[in-house]
Amino acid sequence: MSLGQQIGPEFEAFDFTHDTRTYEVFRGGSGPAVLVLHEIPGLHPGVIDFARRLISAGYTVFLPSLFGRPAEPATGREVVRSILRVCVAREFTKLADRTSPVVGWLRALAASAYGECGGPGVGVIGMCFTGGFALATAVEDVVKAPVLSQPSTPFAVSAKLRRDPGLSQQELEAVKERTRTDGLCVLGMRFSKDRMAPAERFVTLRQHLGDAFEVIELDSGPGNPAGIGKVAHSVLTRELREAPGHPTLAARERVVAFLRERLAGA
Repeated sequence: MSLGQQIGPEFEAFDFTHDTRTYEVFRGGSGPAVLVLHEIPGLHPGVIDFARRLISAGYTVFLPSLFGRPAEPATGREVVRSILRVCVAREFTKLADRTSPVVGWLRALAASAYGECGGPGVGVIGMCFTGGFALATAVEDVVKAPVLSQPSTPFAVSAKLRRDPGLSQQELEAVKERTRTDGLCVLGMRFSKDRMAPAERFVTLRQHLGDAFEVIELDSGPGNPAGIGKVAHSVLTRELREAPGHPTLAARERVVAFLRERLAGA
């Protein structure tokens, strides 16, 4: 059985190469293109289920497998395996004022997806470790709908890193310019007590992007009405609850609406 069949019959697998880097990508659906960048530990079932929601909403979804094992459940063992991988892999490392090298590959994939699917542009949704990657891809003009779900890199181990937006200053300025001249808007979401996706990072982005940065902050404080735990992290996958009125479900619905607004009614 191929990996494409393992994650679901609606997906087909292909290799995409750019600048000597090759990763496997899974494609499914039809309509405008949306790249869904998985979180740690990898392309786990929760990410795949989210992709299926976007397919049913009328999009061609591209799922690059950047690390981890596709379709493996998000167990503690898989999390440790992936963390060890990304911490030593140069393509995922952000040093000083440089964005992770894998972002160049993601921009090339976005451009290729746009060439294949057409339409007004491409959506890119990053989660956790890849949250900031979604914003960095917006340097590419075809990216019209970047979504940052609990962006967690660089890891918030100091006050400076908690404020770090996850891309270089030059790239941040390019994104900022697009909000002024191209009407670019960015959607970000996090749980209020999530230390891995610190509030200071969103403050930095709001300072630079202003009203072009829409923030959804879900209450995970003590005694919150939805019963969300204080260590809640994965807004669109592991913490999502399919219950009417639940904040995580509302957040997912807002993502779909945001894509529809920016990609012209798929």
